Amino acid sequence: MNLHAMLLERQAAARPVTVGLIGAGKFGTMFVSQVRWTDGMHLVAVADLDVSRARCQLRTAGWNDEAISAPSLGNALARGMTHVTEDAEALIACPEIEVIVEATGVPAAGIRHALSAIAHGKHIVMVNVEADALAGPLLARKAKAAGVVYSLAWGDQPALICEHVDWARACGFKVVAAGKGTRYEPHYHRSTPDTVWDILDKYLSITDRNSINPKMFNSFVDGTKSGIEMTAVCNATGLLPQSEGLGFPPATRFELADVCKPKAAGGTLEKAGVTEVTSSVYRDGRDVPHRPARRPASAPTSPQRPNARSRKARCSTARAGFASGASRFRPGALSTTACCRSGSPTRSGSSATSRRADACAGATSPTTKTISP
Repeated sequence: MNLHAMLLERQAAARPVTVGLIGAGKFGTMFVSQVRWTDGMHLVAVADLDVSRARCQLRTAGWNDEAISAPSLGNALARGMTHVTEDAEALIACPEIEVIVEATGVPAAGIRHALSAIAHGKHIVMVNVEADALAGPLLARKAKAAGVVYSLAWGDQPALICEHVDWARACGFKVVAAGKGTRYEPHYHRSTPDTVWDILDKYLSITDRNSINPKMFNSFVDGTKSGIEMTAVCNATGLLPQSEGLGFPPATRFELADVCKPKAAGGTLEKAGVTEVTSSVYRDGRDVPHRPARRPASAPTSPQRPNARSRKARCSTARAGFASGASRFRPGALSTTACCRSGSPTRSGSSATSRRADACAGATSPTTKTISP
């Protein structure tokens, strides 16, 4: 399947994939920063409760005022422009819009929008991992019954992790653990939206504090987001959470195969077949060596083209054996899948695979670590 070729066919037929985006926050802005460069795709509308903020985010992402000046959905469709509105339901109900990207980050709103989209025959890209963690498998089954696609967002961590789990199982490996890497110290659990800046300012340069949601960023820091994302991975793959929750063990990318295995085998996990998140910081605050390279926060990105992170966001919309201890790494975010080929390979008829199919999985920037036979 060649997504670009398929998009070019849609463009040549003057029938681009029509998209409606709900939520102009961090991920929504990353998506709009590159969708205008994507052949065969038309962002018909952006819905956000704060229309002025949504317009500001679009301008920040490189859109000019004319491109977002369509006064109505019909006008946007006729002129190939974008309509900005606070009415998400009108966007969902528009017959010409094929795909809804739900990026509000609010569980109740995300579930409501997904149910409405399914009822209107729309495909859904669920960026809202909070909603997916709560009701993803149920929404996926409803979508399947209605003949539409429910998908996580490729480029976001849960979706790429699931992609690696699928790859490992398709190769005949038993998945011992799947997860990602993050920056974690125990005192982060005490962080609040008011104090999160004390942590963020140590490794990020955010000049405009009004440009981000401190409540959302605090969830990244205090472990909440990691827990939600791993729940989404469990929903989609049939893996299980550990009974004591995530341990956040420090590990370099070369140590993943030794750290993310059961305690009985010398690792840190409760058992095999679970999710975990590793930390890039030791408990004493020292950075773990061999971390993924991080571009300095102050480094500029070209105004002509989207950055690598934002380019990942469009793919879900468009398509609605290693040596022992080795790892596969993609710069960007870090995800891990630990595997072994002990006993019989996992078969496609297994309950885990069936649960994954029910949940319509997607995944994020992974490292795959494999324990070979």
